[in-house]
Order: sequence, then C-alpha cells, then structure tokens
Amino acid sequence: MSTDTKTTAADLPTLASAADAAARQIPPLWPLASYVAVNPYLGQTGETLADVSARLSRVGGVASAMPRAWYLKRIAAGEITDEDLQAALDAAPQADRPADVAALKAAANEVRPEPKALPTLADLAAKIDGTDWPALIAERFGAWAGGYFDRGQALWAAPKGKSAWAAYCAHATHDLAPEIMGLKGFGSFAAEAPDKPVEAIARAVERLGLSEAALETYFHQLLITLGGWSQFARYELWRAELADGTDATITDFLAIRLLWEEALYLRHEAALASEWAATRAVHEAPITVGAPEIVDAILQEAAERAAQRGLAETLDLPPATPTEGRALLQAAFCIDVRSEVFRRALESVDPSIQTLGFAGFFGVFAKHRRFGSDVDELRLPVLLNPTVTSCSGGHDHKEEELAKRYTARAKRAWGRFKLAAVSSFAFVEAMGPVYVGKLVRDALGLNPAPVPNDPKPQFDPALDLETRIGAAETVLRAMSLTDGFARVIVLAGHGANVVNNPHASGLHCGACGGFSGEVNARLLAALLNDREVRKGLVGRGITVPEDTLFVGALHDTTTDAVTLYDADTPSQSHAADLKTARQWLAAAGATTRGERALRLPRAEKEGDIPMRARDWAEVRPEWALAGCKAFIAAPRSRTSGRSLEGRAFLHDYDWKQDGENGFGVLELIMTAPVVVASWISLQYYGSTVAPQLFGSGNKLLHNVVGGFGALEGNGGLLRGGLPWQSVHDGERYIHEPLRLSVCIEAPREAMTDILSRHEGVRALFDNRWLHLFAMDEEGRIAHRYSGDLTWEPVVRPAKRPKLEAVA
Repeated sequence: MSTDTKTTAADLPTLASAADAAARQIPPLWPLASYVAVNPYLGQTGETLADVSARLSRVGGVASAMPRAWYLKRIAAGEITDEDLQAALDAAPQADRPADVAALKAAANEVRPEPKALPTLADLAAKIDGTDWPALIAERFGAWAGGYFDRGQALWAAPKGKSAWAAYCAHATHDLAPEIMGLKGFGSFAAEAPDKPVEAIARAVERLGLSEAALETYFHQLLITLGGWSQFARYELWRAELADGTDATITDFLAIRLLWEEALYLRHEAALASEWAATRAVHEAPITVGAPEIVDAILQEAAERAAQRGLAETLDLPPATPTEGRALLQAAFCIDVRSEVFRRALESVDPSIQTLGFAGFFGVFAKHRRFGSDVDELRLPVLLNPTVTSCSGGHDHKEEELAKRYTARAKRAWGRFKLAAVSSFAFVEAMGPVYVGKLVRDALGLNPAPVPNDPKPQFDPALDLETRIGAAETVLRAMSLTDGFARVIVLAGHGANVVNNPHASGLHCGACGGFSGEVNARLLAALLNDREVRKGLVGRGITVPEDTLFVGALHDTTTDAVTLYDADTPSQSHAADLKTARQWLAAAGATTRGERALRLPRAEKEGDIPMRARDWAEVRPEWALAGCKAFIAAPRSRTSGRSLEGRAFLHDYDWKQDGENGFGVLELIMTAPVVVASWISLQYYGSTVAPQLFGSGNKLLHNVVGGFGALEGNGGLLRGGLPWQSVHDGERYIHEPLRLSVCIEAPREAMTDILSRHEGVRALFDNRWLHLFAMDEEGRIAHRYSGDLTWEPVVRPAKRPKLEAVA
C-alpha cells in the first residue's frame, strides 16, 4: 500500500472543522455508573423532525417516526381525529405537504419506502469479496476500545498514556485478524499512518476523492457505524468542555474509521470505483426532505395533538377541594413521572397531606464522596458543574470509615483472585459449595433489599452562614415554598433497587446525574433545619416555624417503599408525627403498587411488585419513565385530584411570587428541568422509533465491557440508549413515542423573553422537539407556542350537550 499522497496544510483547518461538526452530531453516552437519559437528536435540534428523518435515512438507514400502521390504527380507532390531522397539516412548514386531510390519509396508507443508508467503502468491499467488513471492523474496533477505555474491569489493563489514535495504530500493527480475512498489509499500513489524526483524515479524504460538500454526512455516517463507541467518545468531549477543556478522542475515532475505509479502497479501487463515485455524489448533494418524511412528521404531530387534547380535557376537570388550615405533612418529591402516581396516592390517604414537585437534586449541585470512598459522584444535572462538595460521615466516623475501606479492598482482592488466569480454574471446584447458601438466597430473593444508609452527609468544606442562608432562600423560592409550612416536611429523593441490571443507574434520578437522590435531600434538610439559617431567612421574607422539621428521605421507585432519614436531626417532639408519616407513606406505597401492577407484565396485585426488585431474571422490574408525555409547571392545585397516569413531570411553580423577582425561577425551570425532561422524553422516543440506532438492544444478551458500557453479545459495538424491554412488554409498545408537551402557568411575555435569550432552548420549541403551552389563571391550556417567538390561542372543540336524565 502506498502512503505518499499528501494534503496541503491549508486544507487541515477545513477538515478539522468538518470532523468537529460531525462529532457534534453524535449524542454523548454516559458510563453505566452514572447512566442518564440523553437526547439522541442532540446534534440535530436546529432542524425539524422531517429534516432529521431525511438526514438519518441517508447516514443511518433509520426512520424518525413510527411505522405508518401505528398511526393508521389510532386514526381508525378515533384516537387521532380529522381535526388533529388538519391542525397538524396547517402547522407543517413544508409547501409541498398534502393538500388536505383526505390526501394525507391516502399518503399515510401508501407503503413507506424503507430507509436505506448510503454504502460505506466497507459495505462496497463486502459486496466484492464476500467478507463482512462492517462486522469485522465493529468486532476488531470494539475489542481494542474495550481495553482502551477500561475502568478497572480488566485484570490485565491495556497500556495508558497514548491518544486513541496512537494507541490504535500501535494495536493494529499486532492485530492479525484483518490480514487473515484478506486485507493484506493492514498492520504496516497502520504503522506508517501520519502521527497526527487530522493529517490521516486529510490523506484519506484526498485519496478517496471527497469534496468538502461530501464531508458533512460522510463523516457523520462513519461515526454512526462505530455505534456507542463514538457516543462514549462524545461523552469524553462533553465532560472536558464542561470543565473548559477539550478532548480529541472522537476525532481520533473518525481517523481510525477512515483508515479502514482507505485501506479497503486501495485494495478494491478498480472494482468499486463507479459505485463509490455515485455514493460520493449523493453525499455531496444537500439533504432534501421528501414526501415520506413530510407525511411521517405530520402524522407524528397529529398524534401529539391528540394527546394534548386529552391532557387539556384532564386539566379542565374540577380541582380537588383544598384543605383549610395548616397541613400536617408536606412531602416534596422529584418531578419524575413516577412520583405523580405516589403523590396522588399519598394525598388520598389523608386530606391534611400536601405534596410538592421539584427537581430531584433539590437545588444542591454537589460533588459527593460516599462513606469510605474516594470516588467523586456528581449528584446534579449533567448539564451543569458542581458548586459544592460533600461527603458522608465526619470526624466521629473515622474508625468506621477505615474499617469500610479495608473491607472494600479485601473484596476487590478476593474478586481479582477469583478471576485470575490461574486461580479461576480451581476456584469453582474448591469454593463452589461455600457459595450454595448465597446462591439459594439470591435466587429466591430472600436477601433484603439494601437501602443507602451512609452516615449523615455534610458539606466539605463547610459553607459560611451567608452562603447557607442564600442557598436556603434560593431553593425555597424555587419550590414556591415560602409560607404555609407543615410540622413535618419530607424531602424525598428517589432511586431504584434492582439486581442483575447493568443499567440500574438509569432507573435512578436523572437530575442527580444517575445517582439516587437521598444525599441531596439530606443535605438540604440539614440546611433548612439549621437554626442560624432560619434566623437569616426571616430577614429575607421567609419565616419557617420553629416546630417545622425537614426530613430527608428516599423513595424506592421499584418497591414504592420510602425511607426516612430522621436520625440526621433527632427530634423527640416530632416522634408521633414521624410515626404517623411512616404509616401514611406505607399506605400510599401499597396504593401505588396496586396501580403499577395493572401495567407490569406478570403482576396481578400490589404484593407482586417488591419481589421483582430482587429477581435475577426480571427484565422489567419497573417501567421507569416509559409513557412520559407532559411537563407541567404550575401550582399543585391545577393537577391535584386528577390522574395523569404517571405520565407527567410535575413541578410546583407560582409565577406571581416569581414575577416579583424578575422570573428567575421560570428561567431556571425552562433552561434546566425542562431540558433534562426533554432528554428523557427524546431518549424514550428515539429508543422506540429507531431502536437499532438509538436503543441498546436485548437485555438478555447484555455483557458489561470495561466497567463502563454494555455490549449486545460478546463483542462488537457498544450499545447506547434504552433496552428494548424498557419500551416494549413483548407484545406491544409500553412507551407511546410523543414529544413532550410543556405546560407552564406564567405570562407568555415572560416565557417569550426567556426563549429570546436562550437560543438552544428556543430551538427545541421552534423545531418542535418540545411543545410549549401557556396555562391561564384557572389552570387551563390557553395558548400554544407556534414558533418564532409567537403564540396562538388553543381552540377547544365544542362540548357535546349533556343528556337529561329521564324520570
């Protein structure tokens, strides 16, 4: 193979820019320890659904909407009405959309062409010599990348210290698989590659005859062929940029993938020249939206309008009668949709109970170290940086902490001994009988579910008084909780308790960075119980009664058990109140489990739910956030007494209080919780409509690699997104793929001002990755955001006349 092709230095900035643009089309993939939902369309939020569908059809071979039969079934059932279809047609921006509803229905009944990605050179080479080059590249790249990124799983770790490009080229010189499969000289070709990846990219671009116009989609396609590996590299870039740095790993990956393309091109140049020229020409052409993409986008819009109509009808129902006097218990939960069911159940237990919704990190942007650990856990939204550090335990727990560290080290040493090259063979025979009891207990789910029970967390270093007062005021105002305090206020973070599930952290709190939320809740409870802080709050217009006790808690969303950490601030005078609170929480848990049992497969009653958390073979311990479709920021009175079926994020918000302070809380809600909720919603959407690209496949085939990701099988591409079992029950879809409807009770002018100042958030609404509605002062959906900082009234269908009873 010749390596004498040169590219002028003037081309390098252009190529570097094209490589960077392609990298930003890829969504990041967080490691399993802090797995959070990510918008798979993060790089395309500046485009409409139809535009993105055309793009992903070209580079990934996937559609961006459900199969036509899914929409037709809902049209036939009357769930999607002609009015919904007409409204979606009117809202479509394309001039060549169907002329009317009849034409739209006719187009919907046509067979949609299957999206087909353009062939890569690996695809073309496979057609020529019969070797499955795309699969081989995936397998060999995965074998190397698993070792390169390894986070302690491998007993024999790969050498560290080199860039991904340098490490791969060194690895490839010793990898005989490509040459055995017919790509002679590949090791030498990799060894002679340019030292700088951008120069390798430039050489490949020139050799492959690629024009600048072709780079956008071709580079994007090559990164897509690396699956979750490129997504994990994008995570490294995201993390570096959040710390004001940078990371070149994903650009290195593009250079590696181009190295394969270049080598296969040189081997088969004559045989594939004409097909490659035709492929290049398509890459050079602008992405155009065709009739299939337009029809899909309109049908998706119609399905969402149908759901919005149902949501509006629910919110129109009469509100629950408010309770007079002081509440005996207030419980603040994360806005997570799973909390909606529990909040409704808890409020039904006793009329003196009030619940609130707030982002699950409770305003504490903490970098936390657990008891006996040196690992920094970022317990805050992944969009942001930590502002405080904390740890569990203090000087009073030094001996316990040391003992825990020794125990952890012994476990790690024992684990490595079990898996070592020599001892692993004899270990099973010699020690197998010792593990019989443990295996029986675990297999039958007899071991109790562990609950996080670290000593009381504390800020480290401690915060000065003025900072503590300011933080307390900010959080209470953000919660719209500035008066009417109950004797006991529970701050409930949430987490899940499951076994044999690599994606367990994905069931935890997304607002806490994929960790459970009890640490943040306990830190805030301690802050608000601080007598000096309460004195300072009085001067800022917030008076917390002396007899009010804040209690941190953890809501286990798998079993619906709630753990109270009342020992953090012992109060004998509240013993009776806490006993009653525990009884109420237990009753609410039973009611919630009963409602959840109706949706979960193989669950008939509430008592069937807890065992699912301890069952090794259970692939659906809970539905997590499947079904999410709405985000509502308004006083609880707008939604109390109505069932939102566990499908709505509920954030308490009083715009009248906030308006006095310049709508700072509204801006925070629209730029943080709404964006996090959009990531969740769109990950479920992408994992449902395009599971082969944005889903992680079958849970039963998952194997953990490197301690950070999951493969589907024993090698190949890293898989990102949600497992199929998270959106489908084996017979039907459990998640209904709808872009989130955000309903906010606030003046439209205030929301418009915020959108005008936050381009990224505005793009989500302008391009309809999210829908935005303004609620009126009666809690009804009154106006729809129509894009370009404009609004339109929501027209309600005429109500059917009531039938008079016949005597």
